[in-house]
Amino acid sequence: MYLHFQLGKCSVLISSGSADLPLDPLNHGWRDYGLRVGIWRIIESLDCHGIRASVLLNSDVCSRYPQVIKAGKERGWAWLAHGRSNSILQVGMSPDEEREYLKDVIDTIALHTGSRPKGWLGPNGSETPETPRLLRELGVDYLLDWSGDDQPFHLNVPGMMSIPYSFEVNDIRMLGGAVSAGEFSRMAIDQYEQLSKDSANTGRVMALPLHAFISGQPHRTKYLDLILGFIASQPDVWLTTSDEIARHYQLSYPAPYPCLATVRTKSITSVRKENGILAKCYVRRSLQSIRCHGGTPRCSGPAACTPDH
Repeated sequence: MYLHFQLGKCSVLISSGSADLPLDPLNHGWRDYGLRVGIWRIIESLDCHGIRASVLLNSDVCSRYPQVIKAGKERGWAWLAHGRSNSILQVGMSPDEEREYLKDVIDTIALHTGSRPKGWLGPNGSETPETPRLLRELGVDYLLDWSGDDQPFHLNVPGMMSIPYSFEVNDIRMLGGAVSAGEFSRMAIDQYEQLSKDSANTGRVMALPLHAFISGQPHRTKYLDLILGFIASQPDVWLTTSDEIARHYQLSYPAPYPCLATVRTKSITSVRKENGILAKCYVRRSLQSIRCHGGTPRCSGPAACTPDH
């Protein structure tokens, strides 16, 4: 993730001792390290393994860190909108306020990257009841906020999909020493191995979210390289982006209705590595079906219909 945090506003911490002070250089400097230093280590590892990133981008990053945007454009990364900064949530905004806010975020990213975002993850995974509809009106095709499946699925807002994202296997778990870098690398590899087995009959998406101020720290670099090297070496992996996963799913499963449809497609076994990062893998399979059980959506929340497992 490429994140910006407003000075003086509390956010993710490495130390709580200074969090309530009027000025908190300890935590702000630690977060700022990600886009000043850590990101370049991650880029080096991505390049080494031939992985294009799918970047969850705060729009404020565009003007403050143009060198990072330039690096991503040179590498053909996908750009997903992730709010203006991680210090601002749209929760509590009126629909008109939120529409104006979302439009500004998407327009800013499009202006600086040359690519209008097709995907969205809210800061802290947050939304309002209006967010999916407003984003769809602005041309966004998929959300990462609804992490309720290992496969993409359609949402109740016409034309909007959910692409899997992981809050479990996420480098944020390493904060506070709860999980070491070595343990996290083992978690990521275990996650891949199980989802690869699950994909024998129908595909799976594995998400591995990374933050530049966490995974970009020098003592974690070799463990990130271990994860990416392992995934990239698997024979059934297609390394691609979240935009391409969404495009493939939309073409293969163009609508959740009629309630039973059979299509011939490639199944998804994608591995997501983020800093943004979606490293994806597809495995060739044969017939798959979409079923709405009794005509009723199988998933709760905004989910409408998903492939059978």
